[in-house]
Amino acid sequence: DSAGAVSAPTMIEKKICMLGAFAVGKTSLVRRFVSSCFSEQYQTTIGVTVDKKSMTVDETPLTLVLWDLYGEDEFQKLRTSYLRGSSGYLLVLDGMRRATLDLALHMQERATDTLGPVPFVVLINKHDQRAAWDITDRDLAQLAERGWSLLMSSAKTGQGVEEAFLTLARAMLAPSPSSPTAGNTHGL
Repeated sequence: DSAGAVSAPTMIEKKICMLGAFAVGKTSLVRRFVSSCFSEQYQTTIGVTVDKKSMTVDETPLTLVLWDLYGEDEFQKLRTSYLRGSSGYLLVLDGMRRATLDLALHMQERATDTLGPVPFVVLINKHDQRAAWDITDRDLAQLAERGWSLLMSSAKTGQGVEEAFLTLARAMLAPSPSSPTAGNTHGL
């Protein structure tokens, strides 16, 4: 054991929650990110499904522990206990359903109440069907005015998926609890 030996960097583990309304594509986004696949068959998530993916972000080894939470709707509210210990989250909206935006605003408030100002990224999913979107450019501009990081994604084509997880990972590894590259609640 020589004093000058350089040890391998320690693997950092970060918990990320996938938040969003029922059927916005959270599970499909996780599947696309973890195993690079997409299925047309819809499966409802019951409770929570946990996946892991190891990656290197700017030379830092990182394991993301992805908590894919069941979708929220008028009958099923998010259990804030699932959020505890999260270093960040992806807030997923379905571009074709305007109601998922309103629900996401409420979920973001509850996540902030539970976790404090942790980094998050807003993903507007189903970009491959942009022509059929119900969420408008004005809606997107209003989200951007909050200082939130917005990315367009398609679990089907893979567009924006890797970028979203990488953006969130970089924000979680940043020294401050929130950074300009990820959403924060300052100024609300």
